[in-house]
Amino acid sequence: MTVRTVVTVGAGQVAAVAARTLRRRGFDGRIVLLGDEPHEPYQRPPLSKEFLAGREGGESLALMTRKWLDANDIDIRTGVAVQRVDTATRTVEFDGGSLAADAVILATGGRPRTLASTGSRPDLVHYLRTLDDATALAARLTPGSTLAVVGGGFIGLEIAATARSLGVSVTVLEQSDQLLGTVLGARVGSYCADLHRRNGVDLRTGTGVTSLTTSDAGVRITTTTGDTIEADAVVVGIGIVPNTEVAAASGLAVDGGIVVDAVGRTSAEHVYAAGDVASRFSPRAGRHIRVEHFDNANRQAAVVADTIVGRQSLSDDPHWFWSDQYDSNIQFAGTASGATEYIVRGDIDSGEFSVFYLTGDVLSAAFAMDRGEDIMAARELLGHRVDAVRLADEDVDLWDMYEEVESA
Repeated sequence: MTVRTVVTVGAGQVAAVAARTLRRRGFDGRIVLLGDEPHEPYQRPPLSKEFLAGREGGESLALMTRKWLDANDIDIRTGVAVQRVDTATRTVEFDGGSLAADAVILATGGRPRTLASTGSRPDLVHYLRTLDDATALAARLTPGSTLAVVGGGFIGLEIAATARSLGVSVTVLEQSDQLLGTVLGARVGSYCADLHRRNGVDLRTGTGVTSLTTSDAGVRITTTTGDTIEADAVVVGIGIVPNTEVAAASGLAVDGGIVVDAVGRTSAEHVYAAGDVASRFSPRAGRHIRVEHFDNANRQAAVVADTIVGRQSLSDDPHWFWSDQYDSNIQFAGTASGATEYIVRGDIDSGEFSVFYLTGDVLSAAFAMDRGEDIMAARELLGHRVDAVRLADEDVDLWDMYEEVESA
């Protein structure tokens, strides 16, 4: 089939990367991006950091410049709510019309999990997923104000760090006993907890929420430990729910996400999915996995674009993500679950170090605090047998270790 029109349902990171990749591969057909937000494609990572802090404006978030869009004839339609795709004809149906396509990319992302609340001021309960969310939250972060954050994941912690930098008093409530323990392991999770406490955050682990009430006086939270937290506003960061409604209405396979193969193909021919919403088969893992990271969205989008133009590519690298908190850059690669040994490189007390997670003698994950170069090398070493003693020795070049294992 000759593809002349590609339509993306969603106009975020996946849509932007897919459009760029299609043009770079020489695709000269029609590209239409349908977004339900009122904004053209923008970056989400700065929403909890630079944009929220007021250090960057909305114009700096643009994923594609107007000059590039015009030069590459990209049709972006905002405020479009898509209902379904007729997979037999690949017609995208939305409020007020429809659009025929040769290939459709579902890039519908996800929405925040919500927390039940009562009271007269629901506007004091914030979530952070969109530009409008960030704009509303930023108005609350004034010096001397108080903020409660429910959820000690990376988004919640980035918001906490940004709020502290603005002079806001912050309380973070994390239901698990260990901050980030399932992702980073107990030892590194404890370091991250200490980082926030040193910066003035009232961090309470092992603390869930039993009730959340709003009024003109602010928010009042009752916790599972019997405490009461009062704040001017609250941010809830307890994960996202994949937006699979369009896929389900279109008769596509859905199981914790839109089910796709290794290159993003759904159960319907010439209909693809990528990014946060996609449950992609990973040959490396031997199962379907859904990953909610910026880097994953970029790579999946490029693979789908390649597939559409008949170019073979596959991205099945281990997970990699980063987070900026206070003056520290945190990076992580791989999967820490199941690790049997933790190797520290550098000095944890100095705040500049790396941790390598070994499963037996195989490197399965790596964490770095302000040591991005270590992560770059570790990403190449993942899955290889390594010498734990040499990993810990800072006189040993990690890139030399990689060359050795590659040539072995």
